[in-house]
Amino acid sequence: MSKPILTISSKNYSSWSLRGWLLCKLAGLDVVEERVGIDDPGQRAELLLLSPSVLVPRLTHEGASIWDTLAIAEYLNETFPEAMLYPQDKLQRAHCRSISGEIHSGFQNLRSALPMNLKARNDSFRLFAGAKPDIDRVQAIWHECLSAYGGPWLFGSRPTVADAMFAPVATRFVTYAIPLKADCRAYCTTIMNWPLMQEWIAAAIAEPEEMEELDAEF
Repeated sequence: MSKPILTISSKNYSSWSLRGWLLCKLAGLDVVEERVGIDDPGQRAELLLLSPSVLVPRLTHEGASIWDTLAIAEYLNETFPEAMLYPQDKLQRAHCRSISGEIHSGFQNLRSALPMNLKARNDSFRLFAGAKPDIDRVQAIWHECLSAYGGPWLFGSRPTVADAMFAPVATRFVTYAIPLKADCRAYCTTIMNWPLMQEWIAAAIAEPEEMEELDAEF
């Protein structure tokens, strides 16, 4: 039987690819990574937020082809229930799905103002005012979860789908030195020190590709 394939694009710029990869790792699924170059017109459009559809990452596994991060999360949860991608408690599970869906479908101002760029650091970034409500909302979500479930992850002592979904946001806050409340700063540190994130970041830094449009501020 052939190994499952995860189709991704840039590890430096693609927040969606990062989410799909983290979900597969959390599920314990050993995948072959298949890269789509950022010179591909469709991928450039997605990374520059010029495309209404996001077709990467795509998981190919035992005849299934899944190309949406939340769909990937649900498929992996059904296929590998022992991985406990969602909290075991019903109410917490509903909460996890709700905030994962919220970050999946919203926060357009945050995405456009703070594009993911793992190679970059900007300590004097001029933040677009329209992104502030999104940043405030992310902090409210994190604070609620960390207070309710005790941290260090959003739903307690182990990472879940929600952490995979919010991980790219944490990287953005670090890249652009966004001022955060203490518990949210601590959560960003948890994400950035996560061994899976360290593995992804090392690979991102090694990538030779650059997108001038996303490096313009640096």
